[in-house]
Amino acid sequence: MAISLFGTSLSGMKTAQAQLDLIGRNIANVDTPGYTRKSAQQINQVLAGSSVGVKMGNVTRQVDEGLLKSYLASNSLANNLSAKNTYLSKTETLLGTPTGNNSISANVASLQAAFDTFANDVTSPSSRYSLLNNAQTVTARLNSISTEIQKLRGDADVQISGSVDEINSLLDDLDRLNDEIVKYKLMGYDGAADLEDQRDQALRDLSAKIDISYFKRETGEVVIQTKGGVTLLDAEPHKLSHSAIAQASPTVDYAGGSIGGIYVDGKDITGQIKDGELKGLIEVRDEILPSLQSQLDELAGSLKDTINQMHNQGTAFPNTPDMLTGTRTFINGGVNQNIQIEGGDVRFTIFDKDGKQVATTTLVGELGFNNGSVADMAQEIQDWLQSAGGPNLPQARAYVNADGKLVIDTGDSDYGFSIRDEANSTPGSAQQDVKISFDANGNGVYDRSFEGFSNFFGMNDFFVSSGSESVYDSKVMGLNANLGLRDMTTWSFSDSTKGLNFGTITISPNDSLQDIVNSINNNPNLNGSVRASLVPNGSGYMLRISSMSGEQLEISENVAPGAAPSNLIDKLGLVPSHANTAQTIDVREDLKTAPELIAGGSPQFNQSTGEYVMSPAANDIANQMAKAFTQSIDFKQSGTIAQTQTTLANYASTFVGNIASQVSTSGESLTYQQELTNSISLKEAKISGVDIDEELGQMIIFQQTYAACAQAFTANKELLDMLLNLV
Repeated sequence: MAISLFGTSLSGMKTAQAQLDLIGRNIANVDTPGYTRKSAQQINQVLAGSSVGVKMGNVTRQVDEGLLKSYLASNSLANNLSAKNTYLSKTETLLGTPTGNNSISANVASLQAAFDTFANDVTSPSSRYSLLNNAQTVTARLNSISTEIQKLRGDADVQISGSVDEINSLLDDLDRLNDEIVKYKLMGYDGAADLEDQRDQALRDLSAKIDISYFKRETGEVVIQTKGGVTLLDAEPHKLSHSAIAQASPTVDYAGGSIGGIYVDGKDITGQIKDGELKGLIEVRDEILPSLQSQLDELAGSLKDTINQMHNQGTAFPNTPDMLTGTRTFINGGVNQNIQIEGGDVRFTIFDKDGKQVATTTLVGELGFNNGSVADMAQEIQDWLQSAGGPNLPQARAYVNADGKLVIDTGDSDYGFSIRDEANSTPGSAQQDVKISFDANGNGVYDRSFEGFSNFFGMNDFFVSSGSESVYDSKVMGLNANLGLRDMTTWSFSDSTKGLNFGTITISPNDSLQDIVNSINNNPNLNGSVRASLVPNGSGYMLRISSMSGEQLEISENVAPGAAPSNLIDKLGLVPSHANTAQTIDVREDLKTAPELIAGGSPQFNQSTGEYVMSPAANDIANQMAKAFTQSIDFKQSGTIAQTQTTLANYASTFVGNIASQVSTSGESLTYQQELTNSISLKEAKISGVDIDEELGQMIIFQQTYAACAQAFTANKELLDMLLNLV
């Protein structure tokens, strides 16, 4: 009996000591992230039907699995929003605020005011310099913002690569913890609960990077998947991989394959990632920033096209140019590419330094060129320039240069020239743009049409941008949109590198946009030269076709003789894209050094003399350019801004305000989600966390238990000693 009392008391002391040790560990880890309160039940030990003391049961954690899963989901969304908010805030800094004086919309408004001032007094040097400075400010801002946006896209992609590395590291940790937990539980080792705490903390860290769900097996290991069903951890980690791009540009995108995906086991899971920092960064790289970039490009392209349309109608005086080089690129020197002039005539006039007419002619009525190749047209113009009955300028030339641009040169700096479209061939007829039909691939069918002779060739552009028409975009459509084809049609492709019609594709009535993409990308003749993709834009997609060399690209429909064209290119709205325009737009180089070359007016016909004259006070073109800022322009759908008609300044204000609104909404959503995540965390802490007051209360209980067992042990010893002494 005495020996039994010894064992019972000793087991009570040992159990109380173990409980005190557990309480000490709880108190020591009160501020340890992810640590949960540990407790253990005491188990009564029975031998031959009699109690022989107590022992410690398994150490368990106080955890609410439902709350943990709620936290993981909330944490994923909070980090998604945080990633987007960080980059949105940076874009707002780039664009400026809607009411700020240095926003891009304020820059466009200042340019509008400068055009107004120039129109009021085209003879004022200060108004010309003010116009030039404001134009350069707008182009510089567009260049800078576009460059910074692409840097941000590159940063986001690098951050994606970093997040992938962190996810892989966490998966390694979770795999190791799984193995240890299974081992500890199987062997009955103490410490499995602490390892589970570490695993839960790793799950929290992982949820910040990517959306996850998990379930536990009976062995104690967890299996982790994304919410899209991609397995990240089972018997072993399924690691992610991603190669960051070296440099981003407006035409470098994930949809087109120029940005790599995020892979698991060789499968691209980019579209299956639903939340977490990774999802936020993907949206920043592929949606938010490209949307803003497309709006900047649309603004830059519309500004360039609108002002150039007007500026090409005018001529500078007294600094009338003696040589102009176009900006449109022709393939093979324009030998096989034909144009046709309709709706009027094109007048060429040579002026001396005093603005007096030296000679004048019309391209259609007098030179007899109504249609033919660009090279033939250039020869007709050159023959007239050199003729004794014309300007008699033997050094004059008109030709398509090695870069494929039309050049007209009087060969004498004392003689300048103007190009003026008129209603007909009669001298003094009303000035109006002619229609130019263009046979892009030299097959005898006119594929495209333009307004204005000089505008078509780009002979007197105000704004320029580097690169040719190397990218084409369709209107925004649904993936399953009906193409409206009744019969099969064939497209041919031409570029400055491989020449005319170097490859063709055939499109069937039942084909989709994706079928067109596949036909282009799988065509061996086009491979390496042309690339097609479906680019997300707003609520739909654009068909984008690009020259991989960045050269002039022409896309034409091949029509059999006597057959009706399908007009599929027009139905798709497939036209040269404004992509890259914001990054490369600039004022024409010679205008920057000589603002007196800015066209204020156009030649006027003097009825009394029957000749054209140039006046330094002519401001008809300046007025048109100023008026262009007050007229509504068609803007294509660009990201979050739907197709619309508005002024240039209003469009700039729209996307500046749009970004400001997104920043505000994003900030509010992030604050709410962070508060919700913190609320869940606090609720978890109340259930799972260590309460020092509670632990101290338990400590007193087990101290007293230990003391009582010790007293029982001492009393039992004294009793045993007395019995031994009696014996």
